[in-house]
Amino acid sequence: MSEIQIGDHDRAYIARPPSGSGPGLLLLHAWWGLNPFFTQQADRLAAAGFVVLAPDLNYGELASDVAAANDLMKRRDNERIAGTVLAACDALRGEASVTPGPLGVLGFSMGAAWTIWLAAERPTDVGAAALFYGSGSADWRVARAAILGHFAETDEWEPLEDVQAMEQDMRQAGRDVVFHIYPGTSHWFVESDRPEYNPEAAELAWQRTIVFLNAQLRAAG
Repeated sequence: MSEIQIGDHDRAYIARPPSGSGPGLLLLHAWWGLNPFFTQQADRLAAAGFVVLAPDLNYGELASDVAAANDLMKRRDNERIAGTVLAACDALRGEASVTPGPLGVLGFSMGAAWTIWLAAERPTDVGAAALFYGSGSADWRVARAAILGHFAETDEWEPLEDVQAMEQDMRQAGRDVVFHIYPGTSHWFVESDRPEYNPEAAELAWQRTIVFLNAQLRAAG
């Protein structure tokens, strides 16, 4: 577990499995920034056998509440973030410890939108995409990734009707997609440092994600 440089000047956290090699995963954080929760998730995924790269999409800035995160969101440079996400994809592709085969991408809230973008931007690289309470638009006929989604039952940021419409668009384009709705949850329910954290739902989402990633990346690798 260490920090590396990607691209010309951006940083990312990398975690490798005990075996020394495994399928590659990008982890794209929520709007809070690359805080300890997300680096801990990278470590946890590495312990499950994956090489995980988590780029810093807030460039060193962190937010601990919605107001501060919203301020960061208003100031963000989407063109720069897109470049960082692509650089992270390239860096992971070039990582010696990554086994041959497609990459997986996990995105949380804001990071889920970038996961969707990358799946369409790099369809030959991304074989699996896991979305945690986040959405976005893409040409699903171009994207090839299998998609797993975890969404809250009550979510002011991602209303269920919008989630269901996105799922329908994916299915109509022929994508392999499974969405789960978690009763009694709200946005950020898997993040243990948030008041919305729901440990039972978070653990179920984790188990489903590991099964999904193993099925999509190890079988294809």
